[in-house]
Amino acid sequence: MNLLDAMRYLAALAQARHFGRAAEACHITQPALSNAVRALEQEFGVTIVRRGRQYEGLTPEGERVLASAHRMLHEREALRQELSASVADPGGPLVIACVPTAVPVAARLAARLRERHPGIRPAVRSLSSAEIETGLADLSFDLALGYVDRAQARALKAQVLATYSERYVLLRRRAAAVDSVPMRWADAARLDLCMLTREMHNRHIVDAAFAQAGAVVQPVIETNSVLTLMLTVLEGDVCSVMPGVLAELARQYPALELVPLVEPDLRVMMGLLLPQGGRLSLAQQAATALAADGPWWRGVVGPADAAVHHSGAVSGG
Repeated sequence: MNLLDAMRYLAALAQARHFGRAAEACHITQPALSNAVRALEQEFGVTIVRRGRQYEGLTPEGERVLASAHRMLHEREALRQELSASVADPGGPLVIACVPTAVPVAARLAARLRERHPGIRPAVRSLSSAEIETGLADLSFDLALGYVDRAQARALKAQVLATYSERYVLLRRRAAAVDSVPMRWADAARLDLCMLTREMHNRHIVDAAFAQAGAVVQPVIETNSVLTLMLTVLEGDVCSVMPGVLAELARQYPALELVPLVEPDLRVMMGLLLPQGGRLSLAQQAATALAADGPWWRGVVGPADAAVHHSGAVSGG
């Protein structure tokens, strides 16, 4: 058994949550992937995968093996980059994880980084805050965009490379030729709203702002897709609340307008996080250097209600 290959197959299985799709992603047959996982189970003497008629997840022991797999694969890739590239001309994959509301920033980050270093191959993954926290711990991705306060509260082992502060706005169909004056959260609560579902951290932020304004909201539409937030406003008679960087995408639609929300004046700090505990790949080093460039980072964040800061602080560990 090739241990690194088997670990790679296990990581693919955990991500795809399906034997067939994982095998396809690894360019092998499904029986070959299943045999590799069974070989791992024999090697370590534990059951790694809970099996029924289909994939049912990992056992607690399997989760520990998976965490080791991610660390091993990260170290291998970092070493491979050191041996095949140079600091002046970095190359290789760079996995950027982000919470859904930070996808526009992650996309700009990937594009600008690739423009500066054509040898780097960024991959952007939209994940929940909980999944990002797990990934920071087991080195399953290289960079993350997430909530700084949440990272600090959970003492995550991650360095905050750069931050931006987001304000929140109401997205609605345009009622006049010019943008409207700011609206109070209490007034927004009376509107028909499309909001994210409650398992998403951003929904807790928005609910807390409404509560601070003395309002409780029952949305008429809920979704776990940030794209759906915008499309329901564009196509239906509803409004939505979203962070400014995400809402800026709506400016390409003349029928939509952004209304600043006040009382409270909500600001949420978002951060570019670097996992700690492993060797930095050349691609990570290149991204870290660019994030330290204030004008470059401001270009990534864009003009939407964002104040840029830089910090070398470690949020945990």
